[in-house]
Amino acid sequence: MAEHCARLWVAAGPVALTLIGRDAGRTERVAADLRVRSPGSVIDVIESDFLDIEKIEATVGRAVGQKAADIVLIAHGSLPDQTECENSLVACRDALEVNGLSPVLFAEAFAQHLARAGRGTLVLIGSVAGDRGRRSNYIYGAAKGLVARYAQGLQHRFASSGVKIVLVKPGPTDTPMTAHLKQKGAKMPSVESVAANIVAATARGSATAYVPGKWRIIMTVIRLMPNAIFNKINI
Repeated sequence: MAEHCARLWVAAGPVALTLIGRDAGRTERVAADLRVRSPGSVIDVIESDFLDIEKIEATVGRAVGQKAADIVLIAHGSLPDQTECENSLVACRDALEVNGLSPVLFAEAFAQHLARAGRGTLVLIGSVAGDRGRRSNYIYGAAKGLVARYAQGLQHRFASSGVKIVLVKPGPTDTPMTAHLKQKGAKMPSVESVAANIVAATARGSATAYVPGKWRIIMTVIRLMPNAIFNKINI
């Protein structure tokens, strides 16, 4: 998602982007593609450990430097196997850290810089899975629920400032992370269309953006469903 958002941003005109990734080689390949698409843009790459607090703090400091960031997009994560998480505390911990704790730590580090600048937009990728715990993915949902509550707190913190916090809640999207769902016949929106919605929500400064928009209705129904009914369905 982040890569396709970056493609849209460079297509709109020359920009300065810093890409932060766990794999320098893979991130550099994304950067090289963006440079071809927009020769006038400045694309930097930083490799970082996404679970080490000291490295997260140092990475954010390096990325921002003396500049004021206009847009910060935090979009990393993985879709864990629920059964594995149920049978392995290590897998459970890893899923919670990668999808919940790590994005929050990165966001909080960037929030310090945005607060000093008094402006900028911080975008956090959550998930519809965080709206209500479900047997099929409650570990992943718990992590994304953490991101959602954290984003709400940030929105409250910056409500009277020039800093905007955007929480994006995509439904299942056609990405490598969901390849196993596609193999089972699931029909999902393209990552390009989801990225376009994310970029649009960022420009608007939307507090919460369900992507595609139909998920707002779907998740409202699921959230309000009585337990007596909810517990009888397998989702």
